[in-house]
Amino acid sequence: MMTEPCSAPSGLRSDAADARWCAWMAAAQAGDERAYQAVLRDCVPLIRAVARRQGVPADRSDDVVQDVLITVHQARHTYDPARSFRAWLTTLAQRRAIDFLRRNERLLRREVHDPFAYEAHADLSADPETGLDRASRLALVGRAIESLPQGQREAVEQLALAGHSLAEAAATTGRTAGALKVNLHRALKTLAERFGHGEFSGG
Repeated sequence: MMTEPCSAPSGLRSDAADARWCAWMAAAQAGDERAYQAVLRDCVPLIRAVARRQGVPADRSDDVVQDVLITVHQARHTYDPARSFRAWLTTLAQRRAIDFLRRNERLLRREVHDPFAYEAHADLSADPETGLDRASRLALVGRAIESLPQGQREAVEQLALAGHSLAEAAATTGRTAGALKVNLHRALKTLAERFGHGEFSGG
């Protein structure tokens, strides 16, 4: 049977939800499976809110939720019931959200860089006609990037072409990391569709 919520004298653990989570987590540490399932289920909205504040796109917040719940399971024995569960969980969620953003930043940079890398490095052994063909494709790629909406164009220029980090691009453009990632995804989709329809085939 789940224990009743512990008292919350003052400070961070002063709200009812935090007191409830504290009691459930203490019970879970003592082997109460119902309390453990209850606290995991109840804290999901907080994890999503923390992820969004860190810049994780709403449609990817479930990835962070999963990472955080795994971390809670692995680290549950380290939680001190005398301290705020909300603060403990928020710290874990912030770290997992940052880890998620870093992983995706690396993936996005590879995703953008790889298709352009082929176009940007000419084969010096190729014949002049082949070189002109690549130059023509490069010009088309450049025009396609210029035709993108401003936010998408900035994302491609800052993250893909200049190789800046999300933090650097955000400082330069004044946009959030989340907005830059969304714009980059949209730009990649647009460019991929144009390539797929042969617009950049050079023919």
